[in-house]
Amino acid sequence: MKLLVDSGNTRLKWSFYGDDALINSHAFINEAVSRHTLIEAWREQAPTCLAIASVSLTPLIALLTSVAMELWPTIEIVHVKSEAHAFGVYNAYTQPEKLGVDRWLALVAVHNHYQKAACIVDCGTAITVDLIDAKGKHQGGLISPGLTLMKQALSKKIKALPWQHLNYQAGIANSTESGIYGGTLAAAVGLIEHVFNQQPKDMLLILTGGDAVIIAEQLDIMPIIDIDLVLRGLVVILDKHR
Repeated sequence: MKLLVDSGNTRLKWSFYGDDALINSHAFINEAVSRHTLIEAWREQAPTCLAIASVSLTPLIALLTSVAMELWPTIEIVHVKSEAHAFGVYNAYTQPEKLGVDRWLALVAVHNHYQKAACIVDCGTAITVDLIDAKGKHQGGLISPGLTLMKQALSKKIKALPWQHLNYQAGIANSTESGIYGGTLAAAVGLIEHVFNQQPKDMLLILTGGDAVIIAEQLDIMPIIDIDLVLRGLVVILDKHR
């Protein structure tokens, strides 16, 4: 059994992997992660390998590795990085290591799992859009603020626009709060549809990330929602690593 960890800007997501399947994916808000919460979540398992993909938060990664070594002193720890060419995927970045490892793993997962050209959208703290062809060649991508980040930016710069964590009905609004909700959601939807509609007809649209379901409900296109996409990328890497 292996332990897979996707450490993002907002959430720590993890899952055990065994018998060729992910087992009960979980997520913690980064601020809620502590030595105690990790030990409580992990102590009843005995993985032989820990694979970590992290976009930031070095102190959190130090905590993860410390807890893993405390629970399982002989565990192998693998820190995954973006590469120029690996696992059938060709990175389009001129500085391949600068591509976020979460985006790299999503590309690896899509190429090895779906094996088709795809537009991959991670709907998280940031909204990232990446294109990959059927041969595994990354075409590049776009980065935009995510839904929460857009709302927070409005509230920070314009005091009359309040920050709300509530969900409202999408569409033309009759209050400031619902207007912000609908406006930021429409911006995300517009970005995705603008990019996807310029692509070949046989391309897949795949959404992942915490806001994937909310955004998918507003799209005119039927997407595939794969919340575990980054973890699937880790699976591919570990399978090749054996």
